[in-house]
Amino acid sequence: MNLLVTGGCGFIGSNFIRQRLLETGSPLARLVNLDALTYAGNPANLADLAGDPRYVFAHGDIGDATLVTRLLAEHQIDAVVNFAAESHVDRSIDSPEPFIQTNVTGTLRLLHCAKQYWLSLPEPRRSAFRFLHISTDEVYGSLAPDALAFTEDHNFEPNSPYAASKAASDHLVRAYQHTYGLPTLTTNCSNNYGPYHFPEKLIPLVILNALEGKPLPVYGDGRQIRDWLYVEDHARAIWLVLQQGRPGQTYNIGGLNEMPNIEIVRTICSLLDAKSPRADRASYTAQIAYVQDRPGHDRRYAIDCAKIRRELGWSPRESFATGIARTVDWYLAHRAWAADITASRYARERLGVKG
Repeated sequence: MNLLVTGGCGFIGSNFIRQRLLETGSPLARLVNLDALTYAGNPANLADLAGDPRYVFAHGDIGDATLVTRLLAEHQIDAVVNFAAESHVDRSIDSPEPFIQTNVTGTLRLLHCAKQYWLSLPEPRRSAFRFLHISTDEVYGSLAPDALAFTEDHNFEPNSPYAASKAASDHLVRAYQHTYGLPTLTTNCSNNYGPYHFPEKLIPLVILNALEGKPLPVYGDGRQIRDWLYVEDHARAIWLVLQQGRPGQTYNIGGLNEMPNIEIVRTICSLLDAKSPRADRASYTAQIAYVQDRPGHDRRYAIDCAKIRRELGWSPRESFATGIARTVDWYLAHRAWAADITASRYARERLGVKG
């Protein structure tokens, strides 16, 4: 298989690529990673794979139709996995337009290029081709405390510009399957965590702020509930959907770990108290600081992943207890990776430099 992965230098994409190239007996002949290297794209996530002859990096945007068309033909791509997206809710509230540009317009252009390429393929390659779009549970909106978890049939009710942009892209993927017959697949996942997570997100932010003696910001009362999915479990699920999923279908992927944000923060503090104690031996919980809640903050997400378990036999291997311990250990062992991002990415952004 020749695979085109978009946004592969980001958090979930880089974990997927690592898993696919490092797995014994991988069927990949070539994996092309197309990434625009905006602020959350980090080539260091995949630096140790640079010498793998199967791996090709292409610097560019999914909205560049000329580039995408060339990559598809040149590398005789058999499947596209689209991770490329702007994904931070707070940033979407501050500035929605980049989210529309990448998540909606970019996905539309990528779909169009994939459709034109797919139509040019001879059989049986045409029938075997797949376009897998990676999306989020945020398209479904917010759940009441006692409501049933999101299924694939749940209405879309996005509540942030980010969620709205992802909902729009999901609809475009569906339209290209229904209208043109392009063999598409969509996955909607819950909150991911694990290695290589960009430091502005909750879990890595809490770990790194704690170690640096900074406040641990908690929105509102901290009782917002999320379903936490270890990123390596998610990567396995994506691969299963790509190989065995039914074209035209959506698969929800969840970690089966619903937990309030404040409990996430306290759990991390407890692990750090044991693994890397403060100099004064006080608990890291002393650094927790409640801050003004995010506008329109959804109270609860929860994923019903019965469909992917039933059809493809997938279930998460990591409990939250094992996954968060592995995550804390990774960040303790990779302080330099995080420090480099903090120094270079945010500095470039403050100067108005893209990427």
